[in-house]
Amino acid sequence: MTNPKFSAYRIHADGGEFSAKLIQMQLDELTAGDVVVEVAYSSINYKDALAATGKGKILRAPELNGGIDMAGVVKHSDSPLFRNGDEVFSCAAGLSEFYDGGYSQIARLPAATLRKVPEGLTMRDTMAFGTAGITAAIAVQRMEENGQTKTNGPIVVTGASGGVGSFAVNMLSQIGYEVVASSGKKHTYEYLKQLGASDIIDRYSIDKKAGDKPPRPLEKGIWGGAVDTVGGDTLSWLNSTTKPWGNIACIGLASSTALNTTVMPLILRGVSLLGINCMELPDAMLDHCWKRLATDLKPSQFDLIAPGSVSLEDLPDAFEAYMAGDVSGRTVVTITR
Repeated sequence: MTNPKFSAYRIHADGGEFSAKLIQMQLDELTAGDVVVEVAYSSINYKDALAATGKGKILRAPELNGGIDMAGVVKHSDSPLFRNGDEVFSCAAGLSEFYDGGYSQIARLPAATLRKVPEGLTMRDTMAFGTAGITAAIAVQRMEENGQTKTNGPIVVTGASGGVGSFAVNMLSQIGYEVVASSGKKHTYEYLKQLGASDIIDRYSIDKKAGDKPPRPLEKGIWGGAVDTVGGDTLSWLNSTTKPWGNIACIGLASSTALNTTVMPLILRGVSLLGINCMELPDAMLDHCWKRLATDLKPSQFDLIAPGSVSLEDLPDAFEAYMAGDVSGRTVVTITR
């Protein structure tokens, strides 16, 4: 292949020095891989904002291109799995951690990090979902596999206005669950109702209940299940207030990594804590979840969750908005389309 120059948003984090900026690169400067992709779209996750602002240690190398998600068209492949012209994408596969990521007009990646765009989705759709969307789908899948029923009571979604939360609210409501959204952002309440939330509770009222004093081992059962992106005292409170045989999909740690609780809800109510990790998943289950994202879990309010896009040049301001908590839903990054 030729070795033309292209634009990339590169993060340098080594030896206490940090920088992140748009630069010109060439193919032979990218991390090794057997598939070369012309990148059409990427997306912004909170993890991307942490990496690009230096506020989180995400990179496992001195410098890498940002962007943990990527979709584009194969331009060269040494792998039998892909041919020139294939539309491919990558989510939660080590980009911007071990490999140069999706904030680049050209990506060179190992074939194992890539998947073909599923029938029923476009390249942009895969990035509107991104890591957040597939994580929400895995949570729904695991809850249902573990016996979650629509008759057990409402499912509460914490951090509901974020990427994972927005998808969880919309997915669960459209497949027939009653959904209660928890958010500390009052300006998002109408947005959450449009996504399908039947009721909304103030995050800070939960924080007060959860933080005033440790919850009793068994509080009154309120929730049929939960999708939790917060962790900490909120997760402890959810554990004690979930009804018998309910499932709690544990996804995030926005509040805290600590978990102070007891086994009482687990052994007396049969409550299940389901850990959700989209990076460590059997291929068969991952394929199944992406197929569901193209069918029954494809959001009825897709344009509301991911309404627009930004360019590579817009990224610095977009990251600051994420760190300030000013973003609801998802942001697509348009690279070459």
